[in-house]
Amino acid sequence: MIVLLFVLVICIGLVLFMIKQAFENNLLHHSIELAGDNEQVRFFFISDVHVRKIDEQMIKRIDRPIHAVIIGGDFADKRTPIERIYQNINLLKKLGPIYFVWGNNDREVGEQRLRRIFSELDVHIIENDALTLPNSHNKIWLSAIDDTSTKNAQFDMAFEKTNEEDYIVFISHNPQVFYKVRQQYHADVMLGGHLHGGQIRLGKFGIHPHGSFKMNDGVATIISNGYGTTLLPMRLGAKPQCHMIDLNFTK
Repeated sequence: MIVLLFVLVICIGLVLFMIKQAFENNLLHHSIELAGDNEQVRFFFISDVHVRKIDEQMIKRIDRPIHAVIIGGDFADKRTPIERIYQNINLLKKLGPIYFVWGNNDREVGEQRLRRIFSELDVHIIENDALTLPNSHNKIWLSAIDDTSTKNAQFDMAFEKTNEEDYIVFISHNPQVFYKVRQQYHADVMLGGHLHGGQIRLGKFGIHPHGSFKMNDGVATIISNGYGTTLLPMRLGAKPQCHMIDLNFTK
């Protein structure tokens, strides 16, 4: 009986710990050096918010100018109240202009409904296209494909406006396409999410790899654990993340 009670206490404690970890606010900072006209360009990158409310205090603590807020997909899903979408977008707008890339769950809200909300709130949707970042000394493109699960992802369209001498930040909700981009296109930075870092890991073992910041074939590659959760609001060994990314251009 004592053993069973001990096991029960351990299990309850683990569940509470996993719930607590799922609602942490971890802001990771990344610095990327690029050759160009002297300036610093700063992005705030967040993906896989799902049903979670973005922490207002975390946003308030960011006191440096942000050139672009990039949402890397799965900002919402069928569980997300419409009011929560408005709240989260209005909070992110305090940082800077918002650019959105489709994830595999966003359309559960209703594609046209979400497009109307984003149009109302001045959110730029990038889908099989590239947009130049305004007010930069260097020509920087934000390039993105539609979500790969829709079979509408068009890589050529995402890169057709860009040139080899330009600076390209490529965003795909699903980072499993990054190998194709490295093989066929020019990008300086790649951003993705989707995998949640496995969400629940046992040490180094998880359904998906842990999030990471690496240089792959000379390309700065950030794969985020994401901010929210799917299914149960629990995490273990794959803490929630959002990212501050500094592009440091020097001659």
